[in-house]
Amino acid sequence: MNLAKVSANGQITVPAEIRRLLGLKSGDKILFFQNPNGEVVINNASAQAIYKAQKAFEGVAEQMGVENEDDVQALVNEVRYGKA
Repeated sequence: MNLAKVSANGQITVPAEIRRLLGLKSGDKILFFQNPNGEVVINNASAQAIYKAQKAFEGVAEQMGVENEDDVQALVNEVRYGKA
């Protein structure tokens, strides 16, 4: 368990162990959200954005027939140069 103190102007210092756990570095933003049971959870906002993007793209590779790195490179070449 880690404890943080709220300053007079509402600021907290995230304990080092929690910063490491969340992969936080200077300048990162923290996302606060409340679960249905009332529990408040914090996440690294950057990581949360990546998870959201991954979920949005779930299944797209299969739909496009992308099965391996060669298929990815062929798509990149098509976009860059207009050829596979």
